Amino acid sequence: MTQTPTLSLWLVYMVRCHDGSLYTGMTNDLSKRLLAHNAGTASRYTRSRLPVVLAYKESQPTRGKALQREAALKKMSRPQKDRLARPAKTQAKTQAKTQ
Repeated sequence: MTQTPTLSLWLVYMVRCHDGSLYTGMTNDLSKRLLAHNAGTASRYTRSRLPVVLAYKESQPTRGKALQREAALKKMSRPQKDRLARPAKTQAKTQAKTQ
């Protein structure tokens, strides 16, 4: 009997903290990681800025690609991060105004 390989999906995400700051991370279990952030056990940065809410996520095929993308997001300027983290409705309105 052959087993099918399990697809390990990695996610790069940004959460918006209570103080308005953004935290970027990666995980293969987003719901568990968000619970850990809001329990104060995921990172020192978010622990003092609770609660956090998911602002952005994207999937990556491998852990290595997720690490690379996380690093790229962390190097972005705040306005670039804010554009990614905007709700889809706001992005659609902005695009409609510019067309």
